[in-house]
Amino acid sequence: MDPGRKTLVVIGGGMSGMTVALEAAEAGMAVHLVEAGPSLGGRVAALARYFPKMCPPTCGIEINYRRLRRNPDVVVHTLTRVTAVAGTPGAFEVTLRTEPRRVNGRCTACGECVAVCPVERPDDFNHGLAKTRAIYLPHAMSYPMTYVIDGTSCKGAECGECVKTCRYGAIDLGEAATTRTVHAHAIAVATGWTPYDATRLTNLGFGRFQNVVTNVMMERMLAEDGPTGGKPVCPSDGRTPARIAFVQCAGSRDRNHLPYCSAVCCGASLKEAIIVREAAPDCEMAIFYIDRRVMGRNEEVLAKVEADPKTRLVRGKVAQVSEDPATHALRVTAEDTATGTRSEWEADLVVLATGMVPNTEGLPLPSGCALDEFGFVVPDGETTGTVAAGCVVRPAVMTQCMQEATGAAIQALITAGA
Repeated sequence: MDPGRKTLVVIGGGMSGMTVALEAAEAGMAVHLVEAGPSLGGRVAALARYFPKMCPPTCGIEINYRRLRRNPDVVVHTLTRVTAVAGTPGAFEVTLRTEPRRVNGRCTACGECVAVCPVERPDDFNHGLAKTRAIYLPHAMSYPMTYVIDGTSCKGAECGECVKTCRYGAIDLGEAATTRTVHAHAIAVATGWTPYDATRLTNLGFGRFQNVVTNVMMERMLAEDGPTGGKPVCPSDGRTPARIAFVQCAGSRDRNHLPYCSAVCCGASLKEAIIVREAAPDCEMAIFYIDRRVMGRNEEVLAKVEADPKTRLVRGKVAQVSEDPATHALRVTAEDTATGTRSEWEADLVVLATGMVPNTEGLPLPSGCALDEFGFVVPDGETTGTVAAGCVVRPAVMTQCMQEATGAAIQALITAGA
């Protein structure tokens, strides 16, 4: 990096964070892009398809990856968290702690190390629907395309089978965490969101009934590179469900959980219903909703689902999901507000559309940078030197996140005086 350039630290390596970093760098700033996970891509990398275009996310992500590879003005720090922020706008000191990857840049992603690793771990990218070895590739489009070792699962030197197998000398089981401080003129927060904890929705059975899953788990089932090859399955026994119930606003618009609308849930469930129809033509589906919120041209997607003779849209909040312990069959009980009666529907698989929670808990922020009552960042670049983009600001669909990320990059340039 040119030491004379204005510098931006971007916290979060999802689509919003990558967009801020690239737009700012291509406009002349030097950028440190900080990602807590082992790969860039964020939540989008785990989607089955974009809404409403219905294309896989690989194209959009790969475009950003290609821009990063070609841009020397963006330094990517994976497995890294910001642990402290000091200073004032124009003169920030940002402390970064990088956890050991234990696999270095000599890795060719050949996968020979995986074959000899004796330890399995739950696959967090697939939300526990599959397992990986202790040494693993984060996902099919990982950036960097380098394996990583889960230090909590790996047996370390007492095993060392991967070290013996790697012909490139790419594995260092003794690698330690490192800490460094970078100087920045501005900071961008794009840490994204995490799904609301569905185990807190005790009436809906998640965590108690195997065949109750969340919408992000369903995305991985329906992804062609997912653990089930793009097909919906019942986790209890792996069979294809004959009946699926989608439960909207699972925790959202609820004063006991998340009182706000999470913006994407209606579109996500409609998209998933369309993909299910492609993968399981005979499957019956019911979508239980409070309101249907798909504005603009997205109404066409809603109309497509409404026209499906094997899909019901039931206006009413789900009160309870129960299970027959012998067969694992599920019963969804809801109020049908169109008829004023109680509705009951049997399902093999229930999908909870859980809401968005901003990833700001424990995040060090510059002095004066505020969070609202729900934990979303309130950006104020002019006075705090901090901008924000994506779902850490508010629940939003992808197109809105991209537009606001470009705006955040412009604001960072102005704030830094670049």
